[in-house]
Amino acid sequence: MTDYREFAELFKVVAHPARLQMLKRLLSDVLCVSDMEDLLGVSQPNISQHLSLLRRYGLVDYYVDGKLRCYFLKDPRVPDIVALLDKTYKGALPSPVCCPASNGKSKGAVAPSDRMRTPRR
Repeated sequence: MTDYREFAELFKVVAHPARLQMLKRLLSDVLCVSDMEDLLGVSQPNISQHLSLLRRYGLVDYYVDGKLRCYFLKDPRVPDIVALLDKTYKGALPSPVCCPASNGKSKGAVAPSDRMRTPRR
């Protein structure tokens, strides 16, 4: 059975521009905090807070190299999430044939002439 609450939590965790950038960068390399500072232009404490959250949810992990913490991706879903967000889409999905909006009008939009007017009394 699909656990939509878990998916919602996952999306909440990645739903920040800095965290998305970190995850995308970690797709291709292992990075330490100072590398991320240079790449993202974000302060070290801010990066550490984001990494702490990503680590708490199991999306990333690290190993120690001297005085450095080197971060890498851990959750196998991250590459798919980043790929989905990087994908380019052309236009909206077509309306179903049975739907009145399929005649070219966007969903929810009603032309002024199609609006039902209630006579005033």
